[in-house]
Amino acid sequence: MDSRFEMSRRAALAGLASVPLASCMGGAANILAPADSTMTGGVFPQPGLDTIAQRGGRRFGSAIASTPGRTDAGSIQNPAYARLIKAECGMVVPENEMKWQALRPDAETYDFSRMDSIAQWAQQNDLALRGHTLLWHRPQWFPDWLNTYDFGSAPVAEAERLVTEHIRAVTRRYKGQITSYDVVNEAIDHDRNAPIETSLSRAMGSPEAVLDLAFQTAREELPEGQLVYNDYMSWEPAHRKHCDDVLRLLEGFRKRGTPVDALGIQSHIEMFSIDPATGVGPYAEREWRRFLDEVTGMGYRLLITEFDVKDKALPADVTFRDAKVADFARRYMDLMMEYGDHLDDVLAWGMADKYNWLQYFGPAEREDGLEVRGTPYTSDFEAKPLRTALAKSLAG
Repeated sequence: MDSRFEMSRRAALAGLASVPLASCMGGAANILAPADSTMTGGVFPQPGLDTIAQRGGRRFGSAIASTPGRTDAGSIQNPAYARLIKAECGMVVPENEMKWQALRPDAETYDFSRMDSIAQWAQQNDLALRGHTLLWHRPQWFPDWLNTYDFGSAPVAEAERLVTEHIRAVTRRYKGQITSYDVVNEAIDHDRNAPIETSLSRAMGSPEAVLDLAFQTAREELPEGQLVYNDYMSWEPAHRKHCDDVLRLLEGFRKRGTPVDALGIQSHIEMFSIDPATGVGPYAEREWRRFLDEVTGMGYRLLITEFDVKDKALPADVTFRDAKVADFARRYMDLMMEYGDHLDDVLAWGMADKYNWLQYFGPAEREDGLEVRGTPYTSDFEAKPLRTALAKSLAG
């Protein structure tokens, strides 16, 4: 992970064009086919997760970083990690490289160097590319200059200029390659149970004015693109109020005619406690189905955009822990696959434990100091039961 953004991803949740790959292999039994042991840096089961996902009409992918000068990261510069991504994924998304903090050192300039390197690498390896994110509408993830920006005597016009010029610059640069964007990311104020206020919203008069402008500008640039609102609600009982806030936001988009196509469900599913009845983390299945029914009933598509598993409540034993992580993930993914007519792509937020942001996210860190084992592969690039669980769910 880019060192400039390790703290960003650590605290991000604390407030609580597609290219076909090789033809699919037939038969569900192939999910557990013999592994390809010819690749150094890891043993990767075949067929890959993206090949399995394509049978259901969707893609599987992962976040990836660009870390020039560093090869020990979950990045395109790490040969072993890059091989893992190419073996399992048909799509990638930048972890931090498209966020304003990375692209906008100041109000007048852009730095596309790291994002360009991911885009070029994806093209060279026949991987589709998603965009994340055109606007992370939270002050703590704005660049400092934007939080203190002087909008002058015509604040509405100046704020509109900043937002529209930024979105146009990004979408035009990657036009023809990126067709699905997380246009807005995490826009809910949990203290107010309403869209969050920022320097942009104060200049423009309301948060809704900023969010609507972002989607309207993206639609002007990408008439056929998929425009996504992305957030981290999930099926745990603690997320219920957040789900209600997101529903109100989505209802507002529909009432105002805001061009939002889909809801990105980050799916950082969590076991911070254990339900004695199931032996895994508690989950509110009925309430989660109600939420998904309301979202799809409004005409929104669904994506799983940032999947991983927090295992804090599980004991240290690796075999037991990996089995429970896989069990919990399988329950969640099987439910999500029931919405297959509405569900598009599925992306993990990293494929190997060592490089997963949960290792540095305070609330998810384990009290015993051990690694969070929340991704499909170990830090040594060995497939875990979670990988098998994902394969079975995607095949189902």
